[in-house]
Amino acid sequence: MKDAPARLLAEFLGVFFLCLFGIGAIMNGVDITGVALAHGLAIFVAICAFAHISGAHFNPAVTIALAATKRIAPVDAVAYIVAQLIGAAAAAAVLKSAFGTLGGVPGLADGVTTSTGILIEAVATFILMIVIMGVAVDSRGTFSIVAGLPIGMAIVGDIFFAGPATGAAMNPARWFGPALVTGDMGSALIYLVGPIVGALVAVFVYDLVMKPAKV
Repeated sequence: MKDAPARLLAEFLGVFFLCLFGIGAIMNGVDITGVALAHGLAIFVAICAFAHISGAHFNPAVTIALAATKRIAPVDAVAYIVAQLIGAAAAAAVLKSAFGTLGGVPGLADGVTTSTGILIEAVATFILMIVIMGVAVDSRGTFSIVAGLPIGMAIVGDIFFAGPATGAAMNPARWFGPALVTGDMGSALIYLVGPIVGALVAVFVYDLVMKPAKV
């Protein structure tokens, strides 16, 4: 991987920002609007800062989907995912040290089954990945700091939609960091399978339906 240290540090920091801002907002007791904006703004800031370095994945589900369509080499994808998970865990550890406790582990609302939770996470991540494909991956789009705004707003909208039911992780790293630090790993199936399936479906649908035919 060319420029590996810079690219991996960018992925680490992007997820660190996401988890620090997002979980920090939850722990400070802000309402869903504030939580949604904290997550969306974190991604916007991270894309502005690091997109030109790493491509701004900041999400193992995104990296897996791009690897499945040969947009990133498998060995590079593994390195990205490791950096993302470490970034999430580091942010969670910092928050626990600062607050003396840690919240922000995504979880299901009362009455929401595991299968429904997986479906909701998959749909939310599908929406996010479609937006990423349109504004950041498709060569017809403009990959610049402008791309950070619609991606951030997709996260805000997804949290309004899915947050009350599942916490709207849309990102295995966003679940993994606080889950690891608190030892609450019981929801792994929901927050791994849902986002990964949603991202994979989105990238294949985009390539099949929305990508222009070569002439």
